[in-house]
Amino acid sequence: MNKKKLPVIIVIVILFSLFMIITNKKEDKYSSTYYNLGTINEITLYDITKKDGDRILKECEAILKDIDNKMSSQITSSEISKINNKAGDAYVKVSSDTYYVIKESINFSSLSNDTFDISVGPIIDLWAIGTENAKIPAEKEIKDKLSLVNYKDILLDDDNNSVKLAKKNMKIDLGGIAKGYAADKIYEYLKEEKLERALINLGGNIYVLGNKENNQPFSIGIQDPTKPRGNSIGNVKVSNKSVVTSGIYERYLEKNNKIYHHMLDPHTGYPFNNNLSSVTIVSDKSIICDALSTTTFGLGVENGLNLVESLDGVDAIFITKDKKIYLSNNLKNKFNLTDNNFTIVSK
Repeated sequence: MNKKKLPVIIVIVILFSLFMIITNKKEDKYSSTYYNLGTINEITLYDITKKDGDRILKECEAILKDIDNKMSSQITSSEISKINNKAGDAYVKVSSDTYYVIKESINFSSLSNDTFDISVGPIIDLWAIGTENAKIPAEKEIKDKLSLVNYKDILLDDDNNSVKLAKKNMKIDLGGIAKGYAADKIYEYLKEEKLERALINLGGNIYVLGNKENNQPFSIGIQDPTKPRGNSIGNVKVSNKSVVTSGIYERYLEKNNKIYHHMLDPHTGYPFNNNLSSVTIVSDKSIICDALSTTTFGLGVENGLNLVESLDGVDAIFITKDKKIYLSNNLKNKFNLTDNNFTIVSK
């Protein structure tokens, strides 16, 4: 070898090694934001290289898009739209994802005495809360559409993964559960990729993987239901848990100084009417949190707490309009109140 070329080769090797070290350097925080399932989603990965981060976040986006394309009632080509279009006529074969979520939705309906009901789609369309067409429907309109709301009219064919709505003009809407399922899918994917720490935030549906850098649990703020998003009244510390809140502050229609929120009672066709401002559910599964946050809100403090306490691995925080906080038994020593305008009530 030409000895004059040797130093040049050494320099090239050193530079290449430095390049490899830099490109494979693990970042403290690496995140991406997407818009799917009707909301803004952010996924944050920790202790990961840029190369792996790009690949994993791209796959996370693909998971979100896939679920949105299957389960959104606003996408005309979705499996949910196909089921709704065939209402009263025929079974529609769907993916295992959609079939599972519909079946779980029916289980929650049975568990909650119909308080959670994905067949409330026609009522959701009437109110259109959260869209530019939001309005207070006429009483007769609501009464007419209520005859189409009954989860028992969602017919399942387990052998063929097929779904049929028994009556024409029925419509199912998975807005109260699909984000939870998506969070679970992303969480499982990140575990498969051997990630140790991550934060999944799907429009306020939180799922944390692992602990923070100091091996301490993540601290998740509980939204102040009287203020804009981002203001908290306290926090819970969690690892490998999902935290989901449903509240009257999220989407609503205001008319004549009255608030009409987006959580609609399938029994009356009107927004749930009780003293609650919000409910937060904590569990190992985000699909459980998503469905139960709406369900327990509809049930109210007493019945909602009773339901939560009857379930393994599920906890809840109920906040009333008069700023009282009710906690499930397992959270009484884990919730940290930081706003003295609110009061924890023993029950």
